[in-house]
Amino acid sequence: MHVLSIAGSDPSSGAGIQGDLKTYSALGVYGLTVVTAITSQNTLKFSNVEEISAGIIKDQLESVLSDFKIDAIKIGMVYSSSVIQAIYSKLKGKKIPMVLDPVFKSTTGGVLLQTDALPDFKRMLVPLAFVITPNIMEAERLTGMRIRTRNDVRRAVVQIQQMGTKNVVIKGGHLNGKNVTDFVLEGTRFYSFSGKRTLRTNHGGGCSFSASLAVSLAKGRTLSDSVKFAKEFTMKSIKNSQKVGKGIFIVKVDNVDKIEKDLANAITDFSNIKNVYKLIPECQTNFVFSKPSPRSLGDVLGVSGRIVKTGETVTVAGSLKYGGSKHVASAVLEMNRKFPNIRSALNVKYDARRIRKGIAKRFSVLSYDRIVEPLKTKTKEGYTISWGIRNAIKNAKRPPDLIFHKGDVGKEPMILLFGKEPKDILTKLAKLV
Repeated sequence: MHVLSIAGSDPSSGAGIQGDLKTYSALGVYGLTVVTAITSQNTLKFSNVEEISAGIIKDQLESVLSDFKIDAIKIGMVYSSSVIQAIYSKLKGKKIPMVLDPVFKSTTGGVLLQTDALPDFKRMLVPLAFVITPNIMEAERLTGMRIRTRNDVRRAVVQIQQMGTKNVVIKGGHLNGKNVTDFVLEGTRFYSFSGKRTLRTNHGGGCSFSASLAVSLAKGRTLSDSVKFAKEFTMKSIKNSQKVGKGIFIVKVDNVDKIEKDLANAITDFSNIKNVYKLIPECQTNFVFSKPSPRSLGDVLGVSGRIVKTGETVTVAGSLKYGGSKHVASAVLEMNRKFPNIRSALNVKYDARRIRKGIAKRFSVLSYDRIVEPLKTKTKEGYTISWGIRNAIKNAKRPPDLIFHKGDVGKEPMILLFGKEPKDILTKLAKLV
């Protein structure tokens, strides 16, 4: 997975290109860069800035766009009209989710967008964005209005959306209060996320937010789930910020645990399978990966909602969360008790042709019959999967690759794939489809 950052260089590595790359690395994606300006700054002060020529910016964009499949783009510092025009000329018409982070002023006081460039910023870049992420002060500059209350924010997000972007997130860290509230206008829906305020001036929090938001969108999550994820990621990076230099603290991003990274990447690959919507059952899909020796659902990572069919594509409706799955996670727990190496599972739509292909590929294929399920388990929510897997594997000498059932009255037939880790499941699935 590739996420492109178009931004300025920060030699302190707190923000800008360097800050974005740290976030991309922590979240397990490959970061690409197009440098728009070189700044001279540290944790104490901002000294100078020199923009990159429009020709070199176009060449950089041509280089990455011609060679890589870009899954999301984050646009940060653009500085001048010539830079804006160069970016617009190469990105207009591209069907790639773009996160526009209006970087107007450095935490240490430097000007990052020339005053006369603001009209071109609004006219060219805002309409390109899937979502724009100003803080309160940046939103005030975009709209020309004073923002002090929630009602002010509501009017501001509408005004910014009318500039041409689909969605708006206003980061509320500069509003007074014990909590930090981020406000979202998604289409016509206005909502917010709140979190406890961290009383520490930092450098790089805004970049952490927009970069992690771009990663989450690239992985197919909804805007709501992506904003929630980015907020949690950023609050953690601010809480863990370090005094690296002599001045303000620099945010510290931590690596996501390997289980989450592997499952997130596998879900992205699953979502990109050709005609993947044909694999999604009526009850939708979940993909899970457990910790070693899981003891409860809380040890199994899964999508807190589902992977759902949306037309001829799929959407990850929920964030990755331990305990986020119940049914598919229960299958892994039951399987792991007998075969400890099996820690991942995926449910897909039942199709007899897939069963036959599995047998032809020498898969270990097992099944169970829901019709003969005891009434006491049928009437208890969540017990059916455990009962079914336990009965399917009771005489098995080796772990199955696939377990299926043909349903029951009002119960949809289903296929469950199992593996040691998510990538094993995708390898098996490729042989079935």
